[in-house]
Amino acid sequence: MQDDILLLLQVAEVEGLARQADDVQQLSFHIANDAHPLLRYRQALVFEDTGSDWRLLNISGLVSVDHDSPYLVWLGQARKWIRAQALHGKDWLEPPEDGAPGAELVAQGWREWWPAGAWLLPLKRRAGTRLGWAVYLMDQAPTAGHAAVMKRLAQSWAYSWELLARRSGRQPSGRKTWIVRLALIALVALCFLPVRQRALAPAEVTSLDLDMISAPLDGVVKAVHVRPNQEVQAGQLLFSLDDTTLSHRQEVAARAVAVADAEYLAASQTAFRSEDSRARLTLLQSRAEERRAELASIRSQLQRLETRAPRGGVAVFSDPNDWVGKPVVTGERIMQLADPAKPAMLVQLPASDAIALEVGAPVDLYLTVRPMDPLRGKVIETSYQAALTPEGVPSYRLRASVDEGEGARIGLKGTARLSGGQSVLGFELVRRPVAALRAFFGL
Repeated sequence: MQDDILLLLQVAEVEGLARQADDVQQLSFHIANDAHPLLRYRQALVFEDTGSDWRLLNISGLVSVDHDSPYLVWLGQARKWIRAQALHGKDWLEPPEDGAPGAELVAQGWREWWPAGAWLLPLKRRAGTRLGWAVYLMDQAPTAGHAAVMKRLAQSWAYSWELLARRSGRQPSGRKTWIVRLALIALVALCFLPVRQRALAPAEVTSLDLDMISAPLDGVVKAVHVRPNQEVQAGQLLFSLDDTTLSHRQEVAARAVAVADAEYLAASQTAFRSEDSRARLTLLQSRAEERRAELASIRSQLQRLETRAPRGGVAVFSDPNDWVGKPVVTGERIMQLADPAKPAMLVQLPASDAIALEVGAPVDLYLTVRPMDPLRGKVIETSYQAALTPEGVPSYRLRASVDEGEGARIGLKGTARLSGGQSVLGFELVRRPVAALRAFFGL
């Protein structure tokens, strides 16, 4: 009777010490050392069951573990053999026979370091899965009484182990390993998810039928007679250049013609009496014709100072005040004449965002004035090389059609979404960072 009471006191003391542990590592120390008065083992090993392997937590009688020692190097091999035996349901292990396949090293080390047998005590969660194992090295198998007492202790230790693992935020290693593996598999699968290449670029609504209205002569813009985005008719005056310089030149040229005619007339009247006048008659006639040609050219230029619309359409330009009084050269673009019945999209795709685009690729233009109702169309033209935009960004010019019934108005601006060919998500995630690194390092 006294022996039973003493045994119960010892069990209660071991359980109390286990409940004082602050973490799983401290608990493994109690499991390895506190049960010695009850079981009288040579040595105890505590392993954590990760699901795919066992991880050594503690060895009785040792404060720290030297993983490079010969004993622990051999234990790494023996652990695999012991785990395989545990999976077959064995709880009392004896050294393997000499010549057993895959166990020669285990048998050799067992004879050197371990006693007659090893008793395996599983530590299970309340759900039934294993948290770890306590391996007790003994000279003989435990009695039924010892086994009953140790199984009760195993339940108490497992309960404390589970609570400590939950309190420290640690998931069971086996479950954690599977979660990590599943997450990695899902991540790799997502990297191969087929997606379509897309890019965003500034764009505006223009026309497929677009005429450039440029300066006919070198001069200064005198007046702009239309407003931006105004509908004009064929022959309507668009803008005019200042005529001051040409008017003065016309007056000078007219007087030069009069002088040349007078000289020619005088020479022709004296040609019958003077040989010199007869010789100069051809020269003076050519000079008079030259002066008349110069006067005709100036008059022709005066007629070209006013530029009129070659056909009906919409005048597309910025602010008239930006042009009035500005010097221009021949051929400099002042405005565009667009056909509103044939809208199109003009997209400036930055070279850094360029993707593989073919003619016919879909384009969605989200206008600033109506961002929830995009214009839809298809790429009909792409530039061969990038050019600087007015903002100084190297970009490719793309022109796209506008589907019928979209109600586009020339001059509206927004952001175009371009859709290219098929790709995979992983490549799209690293494409721009890799391109930036190559540009930075010059690879």
